[in-house]
Amino acid sequence: MKILVVEDEKKLAKVLKQGFEEEHYIVEVAFDGEQGFSLASTGNYDLIVLDILLPKRDGISVLKELHAKHINTPVLLLTAKSSVEDKVEGLDSGADDYLTKPFSFEELLARVRLLLKRSAYEKSTILKVADLQLDLVAHKAKRGDKQIELTGREYALLQYFMQNVNRVLTRTIISEQIWNYNFDTGTNVIDVYINHLRSKIDDGFEIKLIHTVRGVGYMMKDD
Repeated sequence: MKILVVEDEKKLAKVLKQGFEEEHYIVEVAFDGEQGFSLASTGNYDLIVLDILLPKRDGISVLKELHAKHINTPVLLLTAKSSVEDKVEGLDSGADDYLTKPFSFEELLARVRLLLKRSAYEKSTILKVADLQLDLVAHKAKRGDKQIELTGREYALLQYFMQNVNRVLTRTIISEQIWNYNFDTGTNVIDVYINHLRSKIDDGFEIKLIHTVRGVGYMMKDD
């Protein structure tokens, strides 16, 4: 598990880094908001411990822009700001948890373990491709802030695409996986369903996710 600590108090940052590493986490540290945002925006972390009062850029603005970019890494706010209003602002801005200074490392560690456990569960039940998400438990899809209504067949088709992102899927493979029968070259049912699905997840978005591979089949791309 990889943790990003964004904390301008260098002594505290050092203590946190050492403590997390003793628990066998991989830790990187940023000492200001700009550096923290730059590292966090890569999405290469399992958890971010983020101070609010940071030089160059405050933690709340970092948090809001991460969410605007659909980077959903769990964030634990760590700050001296302890009023109810401050906590509400932090949580409403997208934080997953909030811990005020001074604190015990044991409590911080317990909160980190809980967030990582929750994140691991969510990752196993939610498929993500770019800004498209498919909840395998609730059977709901959304792209950005847009909720997408799907028929049963469209849902199965979308799930198969997302589980095979950046892989060319032939009509024969799609037929076998979604319809469970040998492909009939005389029917265009697959193309019809894919066109319906494409209109639901791509129309109105600049970046198109479902692409036709001429003479072969289809592919979902994540870039």
